[in-house]
Amino acid sequence: MLIPHDQLEVDTLTRLIEDFVTREGTDNGDETPLETRVLRVRQALSKGQAVIVFDPDSEQCQLMLKHDVPKELFD
Repeated sequence: MLIPHDQLEVDTLTRLIEDFVTREGTDNGDETPLETRVLRVRQALSKGQAVIVFDPDSEQCQLMLKHDVPKELFD
């Protein structure tokens, strides 16, 4: 299930993005400040390049690039 980013509370969205950009393996030695990485993800969400996917079975959200999301989630 896709969750529209603009329907989340600002603080909730910020925490979700911060969790994503600080996960082990996502920075790959990147020294970019946290605020910049969060801004990049916000821009990708706003442009429709990234989406928030909720898995009802695991009850977890994750950020994904739009082209990596199974097409059936867009139906």
